[in-house]
Amino acid sequence: MPFETISVIGLGYIGLPTAAMFASRKKKVIGVDVNQHAVDTINQGKIHIVEPDLDMIVHAAVSEGYLKAVTTPEPADAFLIAVPTPFKDNGAEIPEPDLTYIKAATKAIAPVLKKGDLVILESTSPVGATEQMAEWLSKLRADLSFPLTHGENADVNVSHCPERVLPGHVVRELVENDRVIGGISSKCSERSVELYKTFVQGECVITNARTAEMAKLTENSSRDVQIAFANELSIICDKLDINVWELIALANRHPRVNILQPGPGVGGHCIAVDPWFIVSKNPKEARVIHTARTVNDSKPEWVINKVKLAIADFLQSNPEKTVCEVTIACYGLAFKKNIDDLRESPALNITSEVCAFHSGQVLIVEPNIHKLPNTLQSGFLVEFENAIELADINLILVDHDEFKFSNLIRKNTIDTKGICNE
Repeated sequence: MPFETISVIGLGYIGLPTAAMFASRKKKVIGVDVNQHAVDTINQGKIHIVEPDLDMIVHAAVSEGYLKAVTTPEPADAFLIAVPTPFKDNGAEIPEPDLTYIKAATKAIAPVLKKGDLVILESTSPVGATEQMAEWLSKLRADLSFPLTHGENADVNVSHCPERVLPGHVVRELVENDRVIGGISSKCSERSVELYKTFVQGECVITNARTAEMAKLTENSSRDVQIAFANELSIICDKLDINVWELIALANRHPRVNILQPGPGVGGHCIAVDPWFIVSKNPKEARVIHTARTVNDSKPEWVINKVKLAIADFLQSNPEKTVCEVTIACYGLAFKKNIDDLRESPALNITSEVCAFHSGQVLIVEPNIHKLPNTLQSGFLVEFENAIELADINLILVDHDEFKFSNLIRKNTIDTKGICNE
């Protein structure tokens, strides 16, 4: 059965680019989001996020009538769910995955499902989430059969296909990257491959739903462990008065060594989150993964302590000044360079902490946003040049291109990204 109409539930950093790619191939695409502002913006042919080249694709797709956004799902042949999977806010020592958004999306599409439809969960999820989604659907639509009970003969097919793209390169990587396709049945996988081949040039590799879920978690947990090693090295080198950036460059000259770069922590909607999905279900076995999370989650506190020491050193060198007269400039809020995404950003959290404890002025430089989030209302969003001129202490948190190869004053600078070492 051909896929004439495709619905994407969740029009964020993954859902909107995915919807746009299908629409660019002349497929009718219905994007669904609960955010009325996002829906209105997209229907004007504009985008509400920052992602290179996406604005042109969305504008063309909307103008040509292939893409529209709505707040309530409509009938389609395939439904792709790309909603967040945060943690439960229950204060648990090990964060637990919260499937509330997936369940809400499932409930929203259930009334418009029909025989022959395909439902794909793209949201990064704990192992078993796709089967859980299929079970929810089967209870909501008892008149239809699903692959958990009817296998190849199910009325509705269900798969998991995790996104695996890099913010800032999403448009290109959606097309070029290989995709892991995990159907609950073989037919589910085959139909999912048929759908993605609408625009995917990379290989679509078939497995089962649980392995597909675990593959995404494994990819990001692996990177989290590697970053933790680099972050731990940076702390050790600071105590030993060794330039960690030079050290890593030297070590990486070994043909079988590839150490990543340290930073102020780990952020984003994947690497800082996905390892906990493994740890929460396997707390006794996931010892290395758990330790890496602990190392990376503790790095922001180390950075904050470095700021406090820098303030003390500055006041000792300038006894005529009080702490209220010390101006700190924080460079970058996004969780990685050259994007506007603040989700799970250690830079944002560190800056918020600095604003909370410092009684002097805090200048904030983030070239990819136009308004500070509510947690930073005591700070001042300024241009790069203004911060350079006014700051007594410089705190580099993100290596945006705008911050590189500049005349950044290196005196009284805490450089968590190695920009001053370039």
